[in-house]
Amino acid sequence: MDLPTYAFQRDRYWLDVTEAAADAAGLGLTPTDHPILGATLDLADGEQTLFTSRLSLRTHPWLADHTVAGTTLLPGTGFVELAALAGERLGCPRVEELTLSAPLVLPERDGVRIQLAVGEADGAGRRVVDVYARPDGGDETPGAVAKARPWTALAKGVLAPATGTGTAADGLPVWPPTGASEVPLDGVYDRLAAQEYAYGPAFQGLRRVWRGDGEIYAEVALPEEQRADAGRYILHPALLDAALHPLLPGVADQDRAALLPFTWSG
Repeated sequence: MDLPTYAFQRDRYWLDVTEAAADAAGLGLTPTDHPILGATLDLADGEQTLFTSRLSLRTHPWLADHTVAGTTLLPGTGFVELAALAGERLGCPRVEELTLSAPLVLPERDGVRIQLAVGEADGAGRRVVDVYARPDGGDETPGAVAKARPWTALAKGVLAPATGTGTAADGLPVWPPTGASEVPLDGVYDRLAAQEYAYGPAFQGLRRVWRGDGEIYAEVALPEEQRADAGRYILHPALLDAALHPLLPGVADQDRAALLPFTWSG
């Protein structure tokens, strides 16, 4: 077709939008590249380092498989992972002590914001770590801090430098252990569900259990669906949680009382 010889007449309706940096680095934070710990910030006074994250069942759907007494909780092993990673970034990779004071409940729809505040090192290189959480919601616009939901203290602990005296475990000379009797695991997770430990597929890592003289041995494995990101963790919380399942009632000992781990050391 024939084109006109004069310049096209036109009106422009596109909006000019300035580029906004929405990632962690653009907001002045340092990304951690960790699945459950988002970013870190060194405070200007040099006395604390802040680690931040946000968890939800939408962004981390495997956490929905950890339900106790009808409530979806971040497992205690998740707190250990958060503390261990913060310590590793600051040269204190040993979780010397970590005590949970309140559970972290994960709501069905909204998310939960998490902060780990790590203090400066003392003369022995130890650092105090405090873990806080706050659910999404409330008026969180600038100038409306008073209306935002309050932070709740969930855990407190001590991070320490590596001792330097540890040696690699030699392992057992025979596996399964000599003299240990194997515990049948048929329907084990159904039995645990009856005790209000409703573990979904991501947390069903228990494979075999043996009971010895005052000792319990177990084989655990991370389910295939969780292995893609496993290398990004120090130790995947679902795998470490599965290592504790033999201690639950009805697994290796019928007389054990119901429990949840709340204190960690070493």
